[in-house]
Amino acid sequence: MPQHIVTRFAPSPTGRLHVGHAWSALLAHDLARATGGAFRLRVEDIDGARSRPEHVAGIIEDLNWLGIDWDGEVVFQSQRLASYDVALAHLRDMDLLYPCFCSRADIAASATAPHGPEGPLYPGTCRALPQAERDRRIDGEAHAWRLDMAKAVARTCDPEWSALALPDIAGDTLEYGILPRAMRRRATPLAAGDVVLARKDAPTSYHLSCTLDDAAMGVTHVLRGSDLFAATHIHRLLQALLDLPSPLYVHHPLLLGPDGRRLAKRSGSIALADLRAQGMNPARLVANLRARVFPVGISLASA
Repeated sequence: MPQHIVTRFAPSPTGRLHVGHAWSALLAHDLARATGGAFRLRVEDIDGARSRPEHVAGIIEDLNWLGIDWDGEVVFQSQRLASYDVALAHLRDMDLLYPCFCSRADIAASATAPHGPEGPLYPGTCRALPQAERDRRIDGEAHAWRLDMAKAVARTCDPEWSALALPDIAGDTLEYGILPRAMRRRATPLAAGDVVLARKDAPTSYHLSCTLDDAAMGVTHVLRGSDLFAATHIHRLLQALLDLPSPLYVHHPLLLGPDGRRLAKRSGSIALADLRAQGMNPARLVANLRARVFPVGISLASA
């Protein structure tokens, strides 16, 4: 029996959605609809310093304007904090977490910090702290919780994850709900170093919350930007450690602005709300996105 496909779109309410968000959401939506599956919406609102209720409303407004519907209730990460606490406690019991008291400036100033896919890695300063010092500092100092990556990798049996090429939604195969064959990749999370799983200013991190939420929502296919390819190795490790299912992953190319840089909220990319205010026809925009025809000045990054 064919697998019941469940996809999702998981924006953070820290600004208005732009065309890159629309394309990513549409890819996940169309894959679910083309195969008779379900498309879910999750709002990743654990960043208390930047998440705004008006941006949550904006996400809903933008998706409705585009005609992108979803199945079930919207999932809010802020309502799932207890599940993150349980997972963190389990990883502590496995002796895989340690408190980190370093600031970003401390890490940046370290001359010995190695580099990974996303820049400087944590040099392991607090990993070597004696337990007595950890106990003394933990109640009075702000701290994050880091995963001891070497220990964590040693606890797993070389987990693999499945990578799927970006399906052609308009192609013949999806008329029958048939997807291309997935490729198996071995997870190599050591390259990421000792990642943070609970931040100083938030009860969890993207890596932990995303992994737990996808499992809880029954997500079978994760479609997200190629900038998160390296994160998938970390998420597969966490799935192995926490005995969670591993979905198939599709990492689609990013959309670039006129300056050749990827579209991002923080760089002032044109928001969908701006296009709506300019009178753009949403049906035409959606049809163009499906055909990989993007607004003037926006292009698709090479694979």
